Amino acid sequence: MKNITNDIYHIGVNDRNIDLFESQYPVPNGMAYNSYLIKDEKTAIFDTVERHFTDEWFKNIEEVLGERTPDYLIIQHMEPDHSANIMNFAKKYPTAKLVGNAKTFKFMEQFFGESLADRQVLVKEGDSLSLGRHELTFVFAPMVHWPEVMVTYDKTDKVLFSADAFGKFGASDANEEWLDEARRYYIGIVGKYGMQVQALLKKAAGLEIEKICSLHGPVLENGLENVIEKYNIWSSYGVEKDGVVICYTSVYGHTKEAVKMLADKLTANGVDVKTYDLSRTHKSFAVADAFSYGKVVLATTTYNNEIFPPMREFIAELKERGFQNRTVGIIENGSWAPQVAKIIKAELEGCKNLTFCENTVTLKSALNDESKAQLEALANELA
Repeated sequence: MKNITNDIYHIGVNDRNIDLFESQYPVPNGMAYNSYLIKDEKTAIFDTVERHFTDEWFKNIEEVLGERTPDYLIIQHMEPDHSANIMNFAKKYPTAKLVGNAKTFKFMEQFFGESLADRQVLVKEGDSLSLGRHELTFVFAPMVHWPEVMVTYDKTDKVLFSADAFGKFGASDANEEWLDEARRYYIGIVGKYGMQVQALLKKAAGLEIEKICSLHGPVLENGLENVIEKYNIWSSYGVEKDGVVICYTSVYGHTKEAVKMLADKLTANGVDVKTYDLSRTHKSFAVADAFSYGKVVLATTTYNNEIFPPMREFIAELKERGFQNRTVGIIENGSWAPQVAKIIKAELEGCKNLTFCENTVTLKSALNDESKAQLEALANELA
């Protein structure tokens, strides 16, 4: 718990035992489930926390409010890591009102079998709620990344309560920079919805924001221009880093040898290079960098006349998130019928604004003089 301003408190929790967020993303530094409280003439709480932390959350509320009870629960996002305790809250504080939009309460009924219609405060885009000194304005953010999502702006303290936007993996006090885990979080979870994020950024541009309170990660208050600029790049599928990310699979090491040779040649030419073994690194890290760098090399083997499975899964994740605006190089391997380059190009056919390198490297089992010359040509093209 901590004060964010004189009247605004962080009352969220940190999960330090979780291994996979949403049962798929490794979170070695845990996960934050943030909730906030404004203490004014009336008191408002923003969102609840994950179901395993009910008691800790209520204890945090009581520590701030003492004998007072909350007047409002503002429900910005109905995903269960933030909404699991809505009914527990409603039972504990029977006079509190629930603030949300029409889709919020529809999801409430789906999750809990009831929507507490007599306690609803139904808001629309641009509606305001006065707590006394604090004036809250509700800004809808549909599909960032659920259809009911809204964010809340407190114009008194110039705080944006941003729901899942601007969040990151890791506990709120994790000793790490925001950027890398925020990028992995954004690309993995929100990346498909770039157009909707752009719409939210345009709305936010008209607000004077001094702090951003996301539902995951730390409160952001320094370098907000850089934070918002990163979101603008990611959501417009722009290039964040000048360099090459090489994502590969290798069954017996020959494709890996080719990747190392290519990486060495690029590095010697002053190119920033990242490499990922897709069989041994969680794909979320590679996906994040594939959306960060301007050039991506895919290196893999022909397997059962198809793409080797970890690479096939990786390409599916790129497509799912709207992969576009990149230069793509290919290294293929196959002992008797190398054809994966053709299959990869077909798989990526629906992606927007991809440029495939003129030079494709083809290994027939292992490197030879011909494939080494192809690697040299690909390195020169990429550099």
